[in-house]
Amino acid sequence: MRIGPYQLDNNLLVAPMAGVTDRPFRQLCRRLGAGMAVSEMISSDASLRGTRKTVRRLDFAGEPGPVSVQIVGADPRTMAEAARINVGHGAQIIDINMGCPAKKVCRVAAGSALLVDPPLVGRILDAVVRAVEAPVTLKIRTGWDPDNRNGLEIARIAEASGIRALAVHGRTRACGFSGSAEYHTIRAIKQAVVIPVIANGDIESPEKAKKVLELTGADAIMIGRAAQGRPWIFREIDHYLMTGEKHSAPQPAWIRDILLEHVGNLYTFYGEFQGVRIARKHIAWYSRTQPGGALFRQRINTTDSTEKQQALIVEFFDQLAINKERAA
Repeated sequence: MRIGPYQLDNNLLVAPMAGVTDRPFRQLCRRLGAGMAVSEMISSDASLRGTRKTVRRLDFAGEPGPVSVQIVGADPRTMAEAARINVGHGAQIIDINMGCPAKKVCRVAAGSALLVDPPLVGRILDAVVRAVEAPVTLKIRTGWDPDNRNGLEIARIAEASGIRALAVHGRTRACGFSGSAEYHTIRAIKQAVVIPVIANGDIESPEKAKKVLELTGADAIMIGRAAQGRPWIFREIDHYLMTGEKHSAPQPAWIRDILLEHVGNLYTFYGEFQGVRIARKHIAWYSRTQPGGALFRQRINTTDSTEKQQALIVEFFDQLAINKERAA
């Protein structure tokens, strides 16, 4: 999988997710098998550029390349300026968000709301591509609603504008995250354009990853929600695609160490006060399929110290290991 001058390690990408794909999460997913990780979306609104949240999202220190930064907005000029600023901060790839279905994004005519206005899509893409030398990619949905799947039209506009790769989530904006992802539109897009196409939506296992690649003919797959609390899914999929065999299941002690590494990086990145609170959702995802997870999460959510949070993680996963040994 190649995006402009960048040859990726494989064809497995981490989807941009607001509040999730911060630098600690991206770094962990890369270490555990992802070929590239796209940042949380960064607004093109100039008034937000000096905020603590935006400044932190522009911190790519120690992150393996290529660094892909997603920008969101609805004005060609401000989107072009946002692209230039992010490249200046170290972005090597600029990704444009036209796939987010969130109401707060769509009500300002950004994200997937742009799909209803193909001419504006073209103007934004043209402006951003001209603004930077870095390759520009685009993420879209299959259309605005099931009666208006215009992903194919948008893909052709994207290719003509100089977009270097296109990620397609297999749902319309109106579908949100409900129902099952549909892949026939992604397949039609792949057959219609020459640029790399990345399939996204409901890819939660190595077997599903292989099936989606076969169904769509896509060059790569992008995984979002299935990586929450399971960043090693990329390692599992890569192993399966390479060998046809399933990777061995991670043991509780190994998951414990990965989680401790993750929360430790969150504490460092955000500071203790905010890091402990942000870590809670990640700890919940790591434990959601484990026996006794509900009680564990209740205890996690009532502690405000890094030491106590880490001690509870060790206690919980060590007990899982003991229980597993007894059952063997």
